[in-house]
This record gives sequence, C-alpha cells and structure tokens, in this order.
Amino acid sequence: MNTEMYQTPMEVAVYQLHNFNISFFSSLLGGDVVSVKLDNSASGASVVAIDNKIEQAMDLVKNHLMYAVREEVEILKEQIRELVEKNSQLERENTLLKTLASPEQLEKFQSRLSPEEPASETPEAPEAPGGSAV
Repeated sequence: MNTEMYQTPMEVAVYQLHNFNISFFSSLLGGDVVSVKLDNSASGASVVAIDNKIEQAMDLVKNHLMYAVREEVEILKEQIRELVEKNSQLERENTLLKTLASPEQLEKFQSRLSPEEPASETPEAPEAPGGSAV
C-alpha cells in the first residue's frame, strides 16, 4: 500500500476503505479474520461469524475515522482562533495608523492602493489659512 502521499490519518483510512481488502481489516482487528473457511457446506453459524467480523471491522474503521476527523477539527479550530486573533490585531493597528496619519498621507496611501478610485475613506478635515489642517 502506498500511503506516502496521504498526510492525515483520515486520508489514509479513506484510501484504505476505497481499496477495501480483507488483510486491511485483519490487521485492524489484530487477528486472523480470514480463518473461516468458505465452502458449499458452510453452516449458518460461519456466515454469522463472518458478518460479525465484518461488522467489528467496520466499527473499528468508523471509530478510527471519527477520531481522525475530531483531531482534524480541533487543529482547524485552533487555526481559526489564531487567524481571528491576528485579524483583530491587524485591524487595531490599521485603525491606529489611520488616526495617526495626516490627511495628506492617507490620500497618498489611498492613491497607491487604487489609482483609478478616489480616496473615499480619507477623513475630511477643514483647512486653516496657509494650507495646514486644524
């Protein structure tokens, strides 16, 4: 089995499910799953035993997948928390910089960002005689 290209346990398990084989389920159960011999004289008990083994294997796969999904969800939640925190920090810095910048600096900055649009977010400050803002 070539699982080097898969990076998470969930991807490996999905790959293994797509490429279903008895040895995979045997390794999951840690025993000799295929020890039941199938022939025309197989009793109903052996069929039930096989069904039980398959059900156990499927439950084990389901549990493994659920664990892998939960683990992945926790990682993603943490990444989201970090990104939200970083975004808030950047918004605060942006607001601070806008309040500290002069209208001329804001206008110059806005013209660099979008030369085709006029600077619409620039606060209008009344100008005193001599061209300086009050």
